[in-house]
Amino acid sequence: MSLTSSSIGRKVAMALSGIFLVLFLTQHFSINMLSVFSESLFNQVSHFMGNNPIVQFILQPILIFGVLFHFVMGFILEFQNSKSRLVKYSSYKGNSNASWMSRNMIYSGIVILSFLGLHFYDFWLPEMNYKYVEVLPLDPNRYFEELVHKFENPIRVTLYVFSFIFLSLHLLHGFASSFQSVGVNNRYSKAIKSFATAFSIIVPIGFVFIALFHHLKAV
Repeated sequence: MSLTSSSIGRKVAMALSGIFLVLFLTQHFSINMLSVFSESLFNQVSHFMGNNPIVQFILQPILIFGVLFHFVMGFILEFQNSKSRLVKYSSYKGNSNASWMSRNMIYSGIVILSFLGLHFYDFWLPEMNYKYVEVLPLDPNRYFEELVHKFENPIRVTLYVFSFIFLSLHLLHGFASSFQSVGVNNRYSKAIKSFATAFSIIVPIGFVFIALFHHLKAV
């Protein structure tokens, strides 16, 4: 029996893919934060990541698959949960049943998915065009300028900030819950939940800071 053939299996698969995406988010945040402190270091790391064949042809496809898998599995679970609720709201009594975040994971997920579409349009598609369509010469110093240019637009910055707020809401429930789904329920559960809560607040705020920092610096 495959991991995704049962309800429990799908929840475990959803949790594992979510933890994987959190690892990527941490790496992505770390690199982006370099742009605040050192233009040259940000360019060096971005150039390495953008031209390393292992990153480009192995890790990047795995990441794209992980994103698609996580969101497709989320929609499947939401659809199944909706069908299983014989009485949707008659027994709902505020947070005594479930938090707002847990009840609206699908909506925060849709906002994040929309943001990823914008992010791919802003950075990934131009990168693919630069390297594989126009085949322009390698420029290890172009990454910082491209990043700053995107954050000059106040509308784009507003969309980014809005999306990171929803990312925080999504993580506040999903990250901690993922450990429970994979069976981590022991004496370290309280510490894990505290770590997940801190991560879910600090990292999105960090992304907001990066966007606002470059926008305000450019105006």
